Amino acid sequence: MTNDQSLRVGLIGTGYIGTTVGGQFHHHPKSTVAAITEIDADRRTTAAERFSVPSAALYDDYEEMIADAALDAILVGTPHTLHYEQIMAGLDADLHVFCDKPLATDLGHAKEIAERVAASDRTLMVGYQRHLNPAFISARERFEDTKPTWITAEITQDWLPQFTDTWRTDPDLSGGGMLYDTGSHLLDGLLWTSGLEPTAVFSRMEFVDDERRVDSEATVLIEFANGATANVSVSGDLPCVREHIHLWNEDGAVSLDGRQWEPRSVTDVDTDNTEHVPYIDHDDQVNKAEAFLTAIEKGSAPPATVHDALRVTAVTEAAYESARTGEWVDVDLD
Repeated sequence: MTNDQSLRVGLIGTGYIGTTVGGQFHHHPKSTVAAITEIDADRRTTAAERFSVPSAALYDDYEEMIADAALDAILVGTPHTLHYEQIMAGLDADLHVFCDKPLATDLGHAKEIAERVAASDRTLMVGYQRHLNPAFISARERFEDTKPTWITAEITQDWLPQFTDTWRTDPDLSGGGMLYDTGSHLLDGLLWTSGLEPTAVFSRMEFVDDERRVDSEATVLIEFANGATANVSVSGDLPCVREHIHLWNEDGAVSLDGRQWEPRSVTDVDTDNTEHVPYIDHDDQVNKAEAFLTAIEKGSAPPATVHDALRVTAVTEAAYESARTGEWVDVDLD
């Protein structure tokens, strides 16, 4: 990409992420959707019409698209377990990669991706949108110098009723259940905001399948290197979306709250139990495509890096192992 050339993006998948973030690339003056991979012919045609992609640049196989189309980047918006192979294929072709969360559902794969990105000059950004949310940015700045020592976090959603009999409840495609889906954003939010290094996890889960792979509910205890603890709860079998994160230290607390997918609010609590609401301008929030393009243009780290996403995968995998074994599990980041 140069000042005179748009970033040519190939979409892999035209579900919610492919069409939403793909639309951001389509409307941005410095990028264009140049090719599309979609296994469903009707959805492929609909996306092509939406993004003005010619029929010659439509594919049902992502490897063919990467080999054949003139691209600078790919957007990976497919089910979770497919991310690893598609990311690596993009990096093999020297392309920048925007990938929806999670980075991977296998810790070894996540580490391999991280090592590959570290040895490359390509940009990989993961779609954890809380890194772009002014409320979370404000909270992260609050804990830059003095880290939290106690954290509680929860998110609820009518996830199971919505997604039964879809790929999200098929562990061969999703990698798990609620924790690997909406819960991944919650884990990322508290890890990124706190800046803490997780060391061990204990978890209990309610599984909805006989193989104990798909969770509808999880409670996850996390220990951190500084002695802090976090109590994380996710439930995918409740009527609506609510999110609450509370981070405490000796100076007070920060609360992050929201309902459905509306912008989150932030509240500071001082040691006198007085609440302060900092000014947050959500109009200044950039979208994912804009942040990705800026990182490429400036050669800077994207808002949600491969290392951020690796930590989420490490904690998530430890949580599933703990739920199945009933034991504390060390978080393996080496």
